[in-house]
Amino acid sequence: MTPDPGTRPLLVDLFCCAGGAGTGYARAGFDVLGIDIAPQPNYPHRFIQADALDYLRYTPNLDGVAAIHASPPCQTRTAYRRRGAGVGDGYEDLIAETQDLLRALGLPYVIENVPTAPLRDPVIYCGSSFGLDVRRHRLFEANFPLAAPPCNHAAQQPGRFPGATNRAPMSRATVEVGVWRIPLDVQKRAMGIDWDITLRELSEAIPPAYTEHIGQQLYAAIATPLLEAA
Repeated sequence: MTPDPGTRPLLVDLFCCAGGAGTGYARAGFDVLGIDIAPQPNYPHRFIQADALDYLRYTPNLDGVAAIHASPPCQTRTAYRRRGAGVGDGYEDLIAETQDLLRALGLPYVIENVPTAPLRDPVIYCGSSFGLDVRRHRLFEANFPLAAPPCNHAAQQPGRFPGATNRAPMSRATVEVGVWRIPLDVQKRAMGIDWDITLRELSEAIPPAYTEHIGQQLYAAIATPLLEAA
């Protein structure tokens, strides 16, 4: 179920980066407003440059907001920390503070993060569930009923890095993974992303299919009195 044009509920996309999450909600029928402390020239929806948590603390009222999504920085917990050499250093861990603010606010919310994040009763999403050529497991906490489709890794080609192609000349738009060299456009297709985005932005994005699926459940929760007490 999605709303009629002109009556789309407003969803605020905190820590929005380049719009992987926001685009899924837009496809599910939401009007999306992105908030991020850094400029996001490739964000494909309305955008305000601001501190995401300050937006929650100091916005005079959120009467027009139907729901909030938050993707607080995950670099302190990402698997890339295993590489050492300072990977992930210098990033704040804002998960607990984000949880406290959203739980106190009382609006429907979703928090997304990596599999090691301390989310409450999370569900896990995987690209293989949507026929994508990428896995990118992510956890989602919500204060409304939320269910994710199961992983379908068996449908992906064994021994093949999801999203990879055969060898191709390296460029600024490619990344090398073992013997694979993966053009940016191939990675975008694997993620289901169809707007301009850089390789760095893509590395931090989630497939929009995740939040499109979540957004459909969120809209049902908003349309009916299913919201649980935080």
